[in-house]
Amino acid sequence: MVNKEIAELSVLQSITTTETITSPSNARVRSTMKLRDAAVRRETGLTIIDGQREIQRCLTAKKEIVEIFFDADSFASLSDTDKKNFELLLREASAQHASLTPLSTRPFSKIAFGNRNEGLVAVARFHAGALVDFKPHPSEPLFILDGIEKPGNLGAIFRSADAAGIGGIILCGKGTDASNPAVIRASLGTVFSVPIACDTTSAVIQWCIAREQNIVAATPDGSTHWHAVEFADQPAILLGSEAHGISSLWLEAATKKNIALETVALPMRGLADSLNVSATAAVLAYESLRQREVSAENSNVKVHQKHASQ
Repeated sequence: MVNKEIAELSVLQSITTTETITSPSNARVRSTMKLRDAAVRRETGLTIIDGQREIQRCLTAKKEIVEIFFDADSFASLSDTDKKNFELLLREASAQHASLTPLSTRPFSKIAFGNRNEGLVAVARFHAGALVDFKPHPSEPLFILDGIEKPGNLGAIFRSADAAGIGGIILCGKGTDASNPAVIRASLGTVFSVPIACDTTSAVIQWCIAREQNIVAATPDGSTHWHAVEFADQPAILLGSEAHGISSLWLEAATKKNIALETVALPMRGLADSLNVSATAAVLAYESLRQREVSAENSNVKVHQKHASQ
């Protein structure tokens, strides 16, 4: 059942919305709920974004938001500041041609995610692009993630990549997808700010061969200490799943000298034999950033010394 009267919310009166949906069995509500399923996301190219911060970062990145559903019943209980932020976000989404759909609380609770119910849920057209179209940020290292299975880990890696200036992320193997709503939540929306590509492991290896891409692979028995690797030359940092590590295809390619692959390990002084993969990613990302900053400082010193000697 669809209520033909638009919710009379004083702050939102000037924003064009569709009719308020009041029934949890509404077809649009049901189809939106299905986007939490990976098969439906692959079929439609759409995903769900939970949370105002994540939606705002999607808008800032100019990714396509198709529709925003919001809980019209709960709006009146918001603080004045929250109402203003709510309104600004909806206006920005409308300016980017997203449909705005008010829902009563019952249908909204069907599409919202548990304790992340912030009164807004977006439907966006978002997925990792093809490797052939991958455009990483220049002069920055990459992450290659082989078979990362847990959405929380993948989202946390995106946060580290965004924070430490990683130029892009390539996904391969049988892992979770970047459009998983749980990945988007765990990344705090930074998944929208980092260039992403996805392909098979074999295709990614061929891409590395064609680019003569140096690779640093994190493994439990790596031959080099994490701080001794030359990260200043923007290698690709390869990380595998916690259960299985990196695919044997990488080691086979290295053995045949098709790729330059250096293995790196982090010391484990306690009972555990490995770190969480997202923690390893953060350590290597920030060591890479440190080395790049040191290299830039050294270059600046040399330039100043050259000018001073002239």
